[in-house]
Amino acid sequence: MNAIVVVDRNWAIGRDNDLLFSLPTDMKRFRSLTLEGTVILGRRTLDSFPGGKPLPRRKNIVITRCADFHREGAVVVSSLQAAMEAAADTPQDHLWVIGGGSIYAALLSKCRRAYVTRVDAAAEGADSFFPNLDKLPGWTVASISDPVAENGLTYRFYDYVNTNL
Repeated sequence: MNAIVVVDRNWAIGRDNDLLFSLPTDMKRFRSLTLEGTVILGRRTLDSFPGGKPLPRRKNIVITRCADFHREGAVVVSSLQAAMEAAADTPQDHLWVIGGGSIYAALLSKCRRAYVTRVDAAAEGADSFFPNLDKLPGWTVASISDPVAENGLTYRFYDYVNTNL
C-alpha cells in the first residue's frame, strides 16, 4: 500500500476541507500513479472532490462513521478493517491512501511507500497535517525530483520508503 500527498514546509495538507495548492503537474502525477488502482479515503475527502463524486477509473473505498452514507461509484465502509477487506483483491502497489489527515494517520504504518509532493511554501491557516516522515523512524527518502516551478510555487516529488515493513 502507498500514501500519496501534497504537503507544505510544515507538512500541512489542507484547510477547510480543501487542498492548500493548485498544482497541475502534481495532479497529472497523482492521476498517472493511481489510475486503474484502488484509493482509500475519508468521506470529507470525497466531499471535497468536484461534485463530491468518486475518482473515475479507480475503485474508491470511502471510510465514514455515517451509517446512512452512500455514494454511487464508491464502496462505503465504516472501519479501517472493512476498508482493508474491501481492498483485498488489489495488488499492494496499486493500493493508495489519499486522505484526509485522520486516514493518513491511521494507515501510514501499513504503507510501504509514500509519494510526497513537498511545496517550498508555508500555507496560512492550515488545519490538517500529514506526519513528518523526516522525523518518523524507518522512513527514508528513496528519490527526490528536480524542482518544478508552477503557479508561483516551487516543489519537488519525494518518494519515501518505509523500512519498518
